Amino acid sequence: MGQNGFTEAGLRKMRDVLTRHVESGKIPGLVALVSRGDETHVEAIGTMRHDGGAPMRRDTIFRMASTSKPVAMAAAMALVDDCEIRLDDAVEQWLPELAGRQVLARIDGPLDETVPARRPITVRDLLNSTFGLGIDLTAMGSPITAALFERGVFTQGGEPAPEQDEWMSRLGTLPLMRQPGEQWQYHISHDVLGVLVSRVTGKPFETFLRERVLDPLGMKDTGFHVPADKIDRLPPSYAPDPQTGEFHVWDEAEGGRYSAPPAFQSGGGGLVSTVDDYHAYFRMLLNQGTHGGQRILSRPAVELMTTNSLTAEQEAARSALARNSVHVSFGQGQQGGWGFGMAVRTYRGDYAPVGQFGWDGGTGTSAYADPHNQLTGVLLMQVGLTNPAPAQVIHDFWTTTYQSLED
Repeated sequence: MGQNGFTEAGLRKMRDVLTRHVESGKIPGLVALVSRGDETHVEAIGTMRHDGGAPMRRDTIFRMASTSKPVAMAAAMALVDDCEIRLDDAVEQWLPELAGRQVLARIDGPLDETVPARRPITVRDLLNSTFGLGIDLTAMGSPITAALFERGVFTQGGEPAPEQDEWMSRLGTLPLMRQPGEQWQYHISHDVLGVLVSRVTGKPFETFLRERVLDPLGMKDTGFHVPADKIDRLPPSYAPDPQTGEFHVWDEAEGGRYSAPPAFQSGGGGLVSTVDDYHAYFRMLLNQGTHGGQRILSRPAVELMTTNSLTAEQEAARSALARNSVHVSFGQGQQGGWGFGMAVRTYRGDYAPVGQFGWDGGTGTSAYADPHNQLTGVLLMQVGLTNPAPAQVIHDFWTTTYQSLED
């Protein structure tokens, strides 16, 4: 065993626990990667389809859902490094749709009862998810949340989003839920950031992301769709029935929503990838921005992304939200802090130490790195978090990963 790698008994326990989940019939298959120092360990267990089919492989491609956020964020941080955008620049010079915002008088009130925004929306508000709109579990039945879904602004819903200018104009018809910078809210800021990157650079978001992040890291299987010559590596995505656990296909591989380039490149949830590609990205963050001797992001950019950016009040609200919604999230999201594009652990709530950073995705994905232990872990499944089973696999993966560390 290498210095400060993994114990054989620990890795065996992890494999046994993951295998048990697959054998339970609730998870057709998974690919897991853990890495520490020079040691990388991969498990590919189960099959691509719930009724059998080809076996899971190390190079199986998965829909990353919200685990897209940490990777997509790097494109925006590259622009901050280049001084093309600044943390406290008002975004309306590039995103005029967000100029002159009105804010709901109360979050559950009618859309036309508003007050003016106290200040413009800044780049920083988008980077740390506090620009004033987002998915907020405390406002799920409200008119504004209904409008987000009805107008096709929420990009992970049923209908694919329109191209980015039309998407921005729809977003611009809505008031904000909160004052800019006031409160952490989920998801939508990441999609706005993709549009911002595109407008600042004059390129499609994916093109710039590829030039600055994906290509230098060798992330050859990461993008916003799966090309035809790789589509056999993409399993169907299942959304189990919350009551019965019956497998419903949410997205088929061939002819599905990831089989062709999308109209909208969603920084909040649109990427596909593999365990090795995500490993390369999170290792770069652990290496403070470098990969194979090449600098991808500056050290301060990575430090900013992976440090809690929320105020004490915002952090308290986010933690309360996570603790009060375990019946919906099945325990995901309880880290306390949020940096740029990812959670940052600010308290010891499970086996991971303070400082661990990363995020999970609603399609059954999880990717975190831990500077204290120089650890990276990636777990990818084709089962969405519509019932507790995939979340339980994620928790067990991390519980066994942390037990397997060699002191």
